[in-house]
Amino acid sequence: MTKNNTYDEHSIKILEGLEAVRKRPGMYIGSTDKRGMHHLVWEIVDNSIDEIINGFGNYIKILLHKDGSITIADNGRGVPIGMHESGKSTPEVIYTVLHAGGKFENAGYKVSGGLHGVGGSVVNALSDWMDVTIYREGKISQIKFHNGGEVLSPLKTVGESKKTGTIVTFLPSKDIFKNCNFSFTTISERMQESAFLLSNVTIEVIDEEDNLAVKYHYEDGVVSFVQYINENKNPLHNVIHFASKKNEIEVEIAMQYTDSYNEQILSFVNNVKTGDGGSHEVGFKTGLTKAFNDYAKANNVLKGKDTNLGGDDVREGLTTIISVKIPEHLLQFEGQTKGKLGTPEARNAVESVTYENLKFFLEENKEIALNIVEKAQKSKMAREAARKAREQVRQGKGKNNKERVLSEKLAKATGKNYALNELFLVEGDSAGGSAKSYRNRETQAILPLRGKVLNCEKASTHDIEANAELKQIEYAIGAGLGADFDFAESNYGKVIIMTDADVDGSHIQILLITFFYRFMRPLIEQGMLYIATPPLYSIETSKGKEYIADDDELNERKKTLKGQFKVQRFKGLGEMDAEELYTTTMDPANRRLLRVNLSDAALAEKRIHTLMGDEVTPRKEWINENVDFTLEDDFR
Repeated sequence: MTKNNTYDEHSIKILEGLEAVRKRPGMYIGSTDKRGMHHLVWEIVDNSIDEIINGFGNYIKILLHKDGSITIADNGRGVPIGMHESGKSTPEVIYTVLHAGGKFENAGYKVSGGLHGVGGSVVNALSDWMDVTIYREGKISQIKFHNGGEVLSPLKTVGESKKTGTIVTFLPSKDIFKNCNFSFTTISERMQESAFLLSNVTIEVIDEEDNLAVKYHYEDGVVSFVQYINENKNPLHNVIHFASKKNEIEVEIAMQYTDSYNEQILSFVNNVKTGDGGSHEVGFKTGLTKAFNDYAKANNVLKGKDTNLGGDDVREGLTTIISVKIPEHLLQFEGQTKGKLGTPEARNAVESVTYENLKFFLEENKEIALNIVEKAQKSKMAREAARKAREQVRQGKGKNNKERVLSEKLAKATGKNYALNELFLVEGDSAGGSAKSYRNRETQAILPLRGKVLNCEKASTHDIEANAELKQIEYAIGAGLGADFDFAESNYGKVIIMTDADVDGSHIQILLITFFYRFMRPLIEQGMLYIATPPLYSIETSKGKEYIADDDELNERKKTLKGQFKVQRFKGLGEMDAEELYTTTMDPANRRLLRVNLSDAALAEKRIHTLMGDEVTPRKEWINENVDFTLEDDFR
């Protein structure tokens, strides 16, 4: 981007005052749990990143302090320190007035990923205290706040320096974020992602409490990002990388095919992740598909009457990073969040850049091009064969009456309101029988599973079609498989995995989640996949029986009990009678469900591959470092 040094006190525009943030923090940061508290960090970090992507600065440092506070420092231009037209110092305006920032005027920022000035003031409002130190104009200036945004010490000069930059330290309010601490791992993973997107920028994260430190610096940027995601996979070629500018929009893409059956597309706008995709992803997919079909026709791989390769076929096994930078006046997002890009110009720009560069690459790399086209053709044939097989089953024309075989273990729900219906995937015939006999037959369906299902990390659609257990699940849900899966066609609004609370049960959960992630991913993205959490204990007293979720809850409950009591540890679902199983684990009035969510696609891809792939050492290392599992969500 072209540097513009007119970022000063005149660039800051006040839109409205800071009110009600502490009263309704969820409106501004989404929640008051750990996720919301880390959102405060992202807001301050995004300000530093905005400086970097506009050409100022190349270093960010994050310090997690022993008292629970956190420092974010950069070497950008430094926040303007002059007096604002409102009569207050500019830093006071930035950190106490909602919607005050340098991102409303083109003079301040050409490209921005932050929340239009909301960030700094919201963080201040939700903190017990905040200190801001600014290096600018040869001075070291400092301003301090406390009690959620009140000025404790007005802006003053505390020294001299030739350096530039901003240092923000804050302590999140303990009244708002109860029992929350910053996670070194969470922050490090997010900062590594930012470092991938900012070539030649250095980002450090240091945890003073646990004496941990990481430093990220990638000269090859998004190319390194793709290599990182595909680290334990088998790539078919070196990473393809191209970057260009079309109609004021900067487009950068890195992509690589592996021998897997899964596609992975991560997209970013002004360094902010667009988890729901949008116009830039549509443009990439269109340009990619067109380039491969044109190449296949030009080289007589696709002949006259052959149908084109489908987009899903062309993207099989593809890992892609899409990074676009869009000026403020063109930037449009759909909905309240920045999860989906709506800018129409982005589609045209990304499609054009993708098609032109990929067409050139394919023509210059014939062997690679033909290998990818052959892979896409095999995908196309496999999908068409699988679709025909499913149609035969639906029509009762399968060999040996497949429909009867698939449905004989499934106890269907009788209700026709599919959104209210629930499918329980139950470990074992014993627990499955209990669940069938004592359930809400109108809304609850039961499918018992025998043993452990196939590890789907490297499975193909053909493998699923040939596996009896997974075929039963596919048939029960009834919404297709892989690229053909449509969550809107699902027979159930909730799919609930119900296994024993032991190692085998956890393994079955992971195997099933891998299956859904690889072949019915929209089910997870739409929040339709859950894990049941049966109680570990029951306690009998003179007043009756009650159920205890886990060891911590049991220890707390014992402290309040008087007189004699009997504790029973459930070894599995089969130890409960039918009524007990329903009451504790299936009844919406009493049960606790964990929703399986996908908040970070790149991280999920790495974790699934680490846990379920062929490499033993990375799996052992991850398990050794992550042995503490907690239940943070409670869904009825």
